[in-house]
Amino acid sequence: MTPPDYEYLRKLLKDHSGLDLSADKQYLIESRLLPLSRKCGLAGISELVQKMKGGAPAIVAQVVEAMTTNETFFFRDKVPFDHFRDSIMPEVLKARAARKSIRIWCAAGSTGQEPYSLAMSLKEMSAALAGWRIEIIATDLSQEVLEKSKAGIYSQFEVQRGLPIQMLVKYFKQNGELWQINADIRAMVQHRQLNLLHDFSQLGMFDVIFCRNVLIYFDQDTKINIFGRLAKSMEADGFLVLGAAETVVGLTDVFKPFPDKRGLYRPNAARAATAAMPKIAAMAGR
Repeated sequence: MTPPDYEYLRKLLKDHSGLDLSADKQYLIESRLLPLSRKCGLAGISELVQKMKGGAPAIVAQVVEAMTTNETFFFRDKVPFDHFRDSIMPEVLKARAARKSIRIWCAAGSTGQEPYSLAMSLKEMSAALAGWRIEIIATDLSQEVLEKSKAGIYSQFEVQRGLPIQMLVKYFKQNGELWQINADIRAMVQHRQLNLLHDFSQLGMFDVIFCRNVLIYFDQDTKINIFGRLAKSMEADGFLVLGAAETVVGLTDVFKPFPDKRGLYRPNAARAATAAMPKIAAMAGR
């Protein structure tokens, strides 16, 4: 891969997905795109770049998917799911007692482990949620990973990562060496393809947003823009959950940290109301 090829790919990935690669990540592109080059019957990454420059939207889409498909596993990092069970849900149940409905958004749903972890957590609270309407919306840039999430089929290795054995037995059925999550859990999650760089106001308002381990790949201006729009998509007393390496501190004051709860944030009502209008059209047109 030549330096001009790398610079072309850096710009393409930032424009299409927000992925902001530093100048020393050639190895990452090579590890992800060399297999794709061979799959497309091309000699290497330089040929792949030439195909894209000549106008090949299908290959561009495959390149973006290959570079943005990230690792995930059930109950990843554990702490956010403890917060969900012990801090978020008790407050939401009190606040929404009159309307008996809750909307949750997983903004980087990937292959489904996160939204299904939330669905199983809610199933464990079924006694307290009798008569409630629960919506979990899982979005991702990649249609390929969304299709895997919809199917809810995982390997032995995947179910062994983070998933308590009691939940595996209770909520999955085994088929040979694969495990499929039960139909009632799959039915709790709606899937939609979505690019966070684009307008997501059509999704409506949410009580809880999980936006974990995706913003770390964006530059500062993109993060600020997305935080501003997340605040506009969240109820004034809602909750934002970020990844362990992510924070709003030093970037924006539309959210404020939840005391003593790492990765948990609440809208800052005074600031969210006056947040600058995002440059959605400009970003979408890249």
